[in-house]
Amino acid sequence: MKTSQNALRSPDPSDQLKAPGRSRHNIVAGTIGHFVEWYDWYIYGLLAAVFSSQIFPSDSPFASLIAALLAYAVGFVVRPLSGIIISPLADRFGRRLILTLSVSGMALGSLIIGLTPSFATIGYAAPVLFLVARIIQGISAGSEGQSAIAFMVEHAPANRRGLFGSFTNMASGLATLVATGAAALVTSSFSPADLAAWGWRIPFVVGGILGIVGLILRARAEETPEFEAESLVDHKSAAARLMELLREHPKALLQAAALSAPAVAYYTWATFLPTYAKLTTGRDLSSTLAGSVIGLALLVIIVPVCGALSDRLGRRKIFPIIGAIGMIVLFYPMLLLLNQPGFGVYVLVSASGWVVLGIWQSVYPTIQAELFPASVRVSGIGFAHQIVIAVFGGTAPLIAAAFVGAGQPMLVAVYMIAIVALSLIVYFTLPETGSRAARATVAPADPEVLEGERLLLSTPQAADEATRSR
Repeated sequence: MKTSQNALRSPDPSDQLKAPGRSRHNIVAGTIGHFVEWYDWYIYGLLAAVFSSQIFPSDSPFASLIAALLAYAVGFVVRPLSGIIISPLADRFGRRLILTLSVSGMALGSLIIGLTPSFATIGYAAPVLFLVARIIQGISAGSEGQSAIAFMVEHAPANRRGLFGSFTNMASGLATLVATGAAALVTSSFSPADLAAWGWRIPFVVGGILGIVGLILRARAEETPEFEAESLVDHKSAAARLMELLREHPKALLQAAALSAPAVAYYTWATFLPTYAKLTTGRDLSSTLAGSVIGLALLVIIVPVCGALSDRLGRRKIFPIIGAIGMIVLFYPMLLLLNQPGFGVYVLVSASGWVVLGIWQSVYPTIQAELFPASVRVSGIGFAHQIVIAVFGGTAPLIAAAFVGAGQPMLVAVYMIAIVALSLIVYFTLPETGSRAARATVAPADPEVLEGERLLLSTPQAADEATRSR
């Protein structure tokens, strides 16, 4: 393995900026790759109401939608298995390798969905191919988020970890915005017949092509200095790392899970709010998608701004707690307000949700990274995050649709508020991981990384021998 001695020579945060070309490439590779991953992931939920009757036909449009959302949920079911199995491999063999594989799988799944003929053409092979595509995407998504967080935070200067960590959620927010914009564009540009026949496929094919760009960028990126240092002295297997995580970091796992739990609201707002408004108030789907784009633009701005502020003000005491309280206070009245007519009302509801979600989203990736040492960082984030996402995120549109179908749409707000409230309780137990000082490691204490750095600095030949012995 190639080591980055210059990056490890000093804890001075400015040291990592001395090769700005490579540094920028690493950040661009992480950010754009993450954007592609989540664009491909979200576009399915946004267009499910359009293609459901083509791929999952039934006597009832609502039943077709439920079938399409069940296939959507399958990807979430796979995610924790991928997170548990693949994340330790990122801790053992590197973040870059897993990130390159994950963006490849997501792009392949998107192309399968975009190119699968309708049920009328190939029969039951159509829904089967959709399920296969969602499984592939679930495996990719299950290994993406935590690997990207570790990659970005470990490449960050010590005094900018909050900002760099926020880039992952800025990218996913931008992906949601672009996916929503693409869905709004195709639903407004084509006649209902053309949209149902082939227009809905265009965003999926575009996502597959973008995935190739992400693959090229990630294949040329560098491994993180912390992984390279830690891997010189820690040769444990992936299975041993997972057991170490469960044995030594149970509290951090609970805290990381609570930081991810408001994803139930994120997925409801991102993939179901336009459909919710259509089902409950009869709004046109293209107008609700356009309204969501406006709200998402606020998210993309808020996330990096709050991430940068967390480097100066601290992580825990402001952002996750304020964001969670905002969700608890706003969700019910905002969905109630949605009963009032008007495009402006929908924009206000969408934007209000994205503001409080942005405050929460801005810092939780960096906090999660700082809760775990480098040897189990991807495993820790992945284990906690992917299980929570599977249980709450993947089922969020399905449960919301079920509440609406049962004639109880406001239970959607009650459900989200209950989960966020439980998460808020855990947030008060979080340590303050932010620091204005130039801390040498991402975690407050990481002796294995420091030992690897000393090995590199004192005897480069010994470092080379340790690398060859791995």
